[in-house]
Amino acid sequence: MAAISRRAFLAGGIAFFPYLYYQRVSVAVRRYRVPVQNLPTGFHGFTILHITDLHGKEFGERGESLLAILRGLSFDLVAVTGDLVLRTAPSLNPALELVRGIGRFSKSPVFSVSGNHEWRAQLAPQVNAKLEQAGVRVLKNEAEMLQRGEDRLWVVGVDDPVTGRASLTEALPHADARAPRLLLAHAPHLFPQAAQAGVDLMLVGHTHGGQIRFPLIGAPYIPSMGYLPKWDYGLYRQGKSTMIVNGGLGESWFPIRFNNPPEVALVTLLPLETAGGAEKGGLG
Repeated sequence: MAAISRRAFLAGGIAFFPYLYYQRVSVAVRRYRVPVQNLPTGFHGFTILHITDLHGKEFGERGESLLAILRGLSFDLVAVTGDLVLRTAPSLNPALELVRGIGRFSKSPVFSVSGNHEWRAQLAPQVNAKLEQAGVRVLKNEAEMLQRGEDRLWVVGVDDPVTGRASLTEALPHADARAPRLLLAHAPHLFPQAAQAGVDLMLVGHTHGGQIRFPLIGAPYIPSMGYLPKWDYGLYRQGKSTMIVNGGLGESWFPIRFNNPPEVALVTLLPLETAGGAEKGGLG
């Protein structure tokens, strides 16, 4: 009996390593439907592809494995919320290949904000310059208006909250509060202030969903957010404001994911009277 138990233990251990590998290289598509107060008719069904925390990770040659998944999705805007590079070994090529690859099959505008890894690698200005050369609109505590006929929606972007560079007081005055406001930030730290200001939707990353997630507990620890953080992954609401914390594509500290595969998010805006919620997309 003891011999059988040892064999079962070894078999389980051997099977665990392919599981960890699959958790790192598979990509989930997480779908959200977010009701927005006073959403103009022209933006009903407006869908955002949210990408974050690539950390220089490659999904196939020139990112083709990931791009093959994205080509099958329909979206109106691409939001990239920082940490495209890994501080300890910064390489922007995977991010540039991803952005250029999306541009080959989509006319959707791409907006981005910086993360703490760009700043701690002392490369944020260079990264932003290369992204802008690739056609990305980099937002640094500022806003830009999208217009469909007479209907408007604001995209607001703040610099990195983790390193203290984010400023809602600089960014929000650029956006007329009579139209819906989409806020892009690298990390969730500003959610209380954003909710108090009446931001409609906030998209963030940084947490990686904890990389390791346990049932009922979630993420045990996240850098700069501590143990059992309040906002580790998924959808949160406060007043009229919704925040979505994306688990991201890459890893930092250690290259492991458990119960938490890499992901991109598709976020669809709906008028307030339409029920919201979240659906899990298929694995790529």
